[in-house]
Amino acid sequence: MELLIDADYIVYKNCAAAETELDFGEDVILVTSNFSDAYNATTKELTKLKDEFGGFPDIKLFFSDTKNFRKKITPSYKGHRNRKKPCGYKRVINRLKTEFEVIIMPELEADDAMGIYATQYPGNTIVSPDKDMKQIPGTLYNLDEKFTITPDGGRAWHLIQCLSGDQTDGYGGVPGIGVKRAETLFNKEGYSWRTVVKAFKDKDLKEHDAITNARLARILTVDDYDFKKQRPIPWTPSPDYEVDYGARSKNEVNRG
Repeated sequence: MELLIDADYIVYKNCAAAETELDFGEDVILVTSNFSDAYNATTKELTKLKDEFGGFPDIKLFFSDTKNFRKKITPSYKGHRNRKKPCGYKRVINRLKTEFEVIIMPELEADDAMGIYATQYPGNTIVSPDKDMKQIPGTLYNLDEKFTITPDGGRAWHLIQCLSGDQTDGYGGVPGIGVKRAETLFNKEGYSWRTVVKAFKDKDLKEHDAITNARLARILTVDDYDFKKQRPIPWTPSPDYEVDYGARSKNEVNRG
């Protein structure tokens, strides 16, 4: 078994903590960073995670690429996160590459790379505080607790996020519908694409808007990626798509 770690947040946090501002007065403020502090804090945290699981034989670190395919879907995606990376961020990653296996996939976020790897090689544990990872079947450790995501539970969470949107990622959902209301609606009407489309149309939105949200919310799995062309396969549900038991819904359109 392996630990699949969302290392983006770990490195970002530790590099930010290692920064120091030097104020020279007037308009000059210089930001410096202690590389050793940032790197040592990162490796210490990784070792702690490994120890918590009894010493996994291997860990893999996942990082987001500098380009993001979701911006081709909606240019404003994560547009509010334009702050530059903290000092030393790239250098820490380059150093980590000499000691750990680092995975960065073209135009994908770390979440997607983990989702693809976890579904291509089942039986590993994802380590991430991101609620989006509740879409991926398997074991998830969110830094507070470890729990199992079932295939149907993961697909249900994807539909919930399609309706509720994700303001932290810069895209909204159906007006007036958050996670709790989405869960209530699905429990009443059924976890299906029909329920999603109806909720969007009830607010004078179109199915195209629902598809856009679904593709933004979708964390990629091995079935959502064209390895030959190195690009995502757009998620496209059939009109009668609904969450069912099994590794993948039989109603999903073949997108190969």
